[in-house]
Amino acid sequence: MAADPTPNPHATAEEVQAAFADPKLANVLYHDWEAGTYDEKWSISYDERCIEYATGRFKAVAGEDGWPYETVMELGSGTGFFLLNLMQGGVGRKGFATDLSPGMVEVALRNAKGLGLDVEGRVADAERIPYDDNSFDLVVGHAVLHHIPDLPAAFAEIRRVLKPGGRFVFAGEPTKIGDTYARKLGQATWWLTTNITKFGPLRSWRRPQGELDESSRAAALEAVVDIHTFDPAELERTARDAGMVEVNAVTEEFTAALFGWPVRTFEAAVPREKLGFGWALFAMKSWQRLSWLDEKVMRRVVPRQFFYNVMIGGRKPL
Repeated sequence: MAADPTPNPHATAEEVQAAFADPKLANVLYHDWEAGTYDEKWSISYDERCIEYATGRFKAVAGEDGWPYETVMELGSGTGFFLLNLMQGGVGRKGFATDLSPGMVEVALRNAKGLGLDVEGRVADAERIPYDDNSFDLVVGHAVLHHIPDLPAAFAEIRRVLKPGGRFVFAGEPTKIGDTYARKLGQATWWLTTNITKFGPLRSWRRPQGELDESSRAAALEAVVDIHTFDPAELERTARDAGMVEVNAVTEEFTAALFGWPVRTFEAAVPREKLGFGWALFAMKSWQRLSWLDEKVMRRVVPRQFFYNVMIGGRKPL
């Protein structure tokens, strides 16, 4: 087996320029650059808060039948948020973290070691998964499908590496309508925050807007790493066309997304030290209450395609 490539967190200007025409290269360079700070950026932890979140997403699609799965592979594992928290929550025993970014695989394995979890890692292209047929009882992913150029090819590969009757679960994918209003809310919040903080005593709240230096030029690739948004019915069709059965898509976050995206953008636009524990508690509690409202009330009256996140699960036939 060939050795995995090494992380490249400091892309050259030439590499970044080439990546604008190559979505896979863009994802490698961008996520290698983000790997070291990704958990902090997205408030990822490996405690009860994120264990409950990860297992809650899984249960919403797949229930609790079949736990624990003996072998669990995650596509686009990033730093391990979904896989490691699912394992801690009792969903799986042996983990396999795969990602196109060597930097993300490196951090995921470091996190797994710190948690005492049995996890192997490999750099992997979702369209050509480097494992044998019928290898895994469960394949999972979180916020990965929208990065994959050829989604039908990826689902065909997922089906190939699953054991007969094996399950797949993907969560955290943006819907077409949800992504539209989230982007507009984010853009409006960014414009308002960065302009208001130009004046008077609010200048101390303005995050420096200087040119990217050579250590962070890959940040410019954020605009090209997201390839797809999804209609839930179309995503179900893609999985069924790959030969999957018991396919089911569930959506979540409507009022929670309308609140969460402006909050997240505001947090990115001001210096981190200006926002203390009180703000973090307010943001988290508000999001949790609105998520409850979405699940208990809004899901009954709002069509599923209007929610921000789509989750999908199903099985490989026996």
